Amino acid sequence: MRYTAWTFGELPELMEIRKGGTSLVGFPALIDKGDAVTIEVFDEPEVAATRHRGGLRRLFALQLRDALKYLEKNLPDLQKMAVAYMPLGTLEELREQILEVALDRAFLLDPLPANAADFQRRLEEGRGRLTLIANEVARLAAAILADHAAAARKIKDTRIQPDATADALQQLQRLVPKRFLAATPWPRLQHLSRYLKGIVLRLDKLRTDPARDASRLAELKPQEQRYWRLVAERKGAVDERMEDFRWLLEELRVSFFAQELRTPQPVSVKRLDKVWSQLQS
Repeated sequence: MRYTAWTFGELPELMEIRKGGTSLVGFPALIDKGDAVTIEVFDEPEVAATRHRGGLRRLFALQLRDALKYLEKNLPDLQKMAVAYMPLGTLEELREQILEVALDRAFLLDPLPANAADFQRRLEEGRGRLTLIANEVARLAAAILADHAAAARKIKDTRIQPDATADALQQLQRLVPKRFLAATPWPRLQHLSRYLKGIVLRLDKLRTDPARDASRLAELKPQEQRYWRLVAERKGAVDERMEDFRWLLEELRVSFFAQELRTPQPVSVKRLDKVWSQLQS
């Protein structure tokens, strides 16, 4: 069945659906089909939860066609942003991400609606805020893209210390992939510009003290390698504690290479080792 509104009753935690001649029991999720949503069940709750958010976002979007059409044409500085985004993707891809994050911020905060009444209430609450939120997301995207361009230029223009520039390039690509807006949790997005500014500051200091950079990098490398190895082992399934460790690595970089940008809390190799041992328990 395809739905364009919440007309399917309450979504239970576990659900049985019939497919062909067999019946499947699992975790239900709304699935985004572009112009409608369907209901499917999954064996794994995490997979169901991820897919469900996408389906729920689509269901809200289907009720907000006019508002979204207006926003598509009126996002501030979209053309200018699209030029900065060009190394990563197209204007349409950037716009889609901005609207996706705006919909999430307006309608998909936990707890998610579980029935038609919840859905309707959330729709009414979020509708009035959507334009404001979309403009806020667009402003944040513009700031991040400007800092991304500055860091990319700096890396390209730095001719000394190939190890440091290779490391900075890797950091840049991890921080700002094609879907950086949608893929980075909202609280972390607030810090991306600081991390990108940190790359520029680090490369500015390289000339005066290359040995210091090299020794800091040698301390940092094992921390990062063990983390990304674990991500690979878990096939990208990152839980909240791993996520926290991943962003502590960025803060460690700030404290090593760009102390003047400050970290929200004290961070050191010792602290990361402690967090890591808790991760393993």
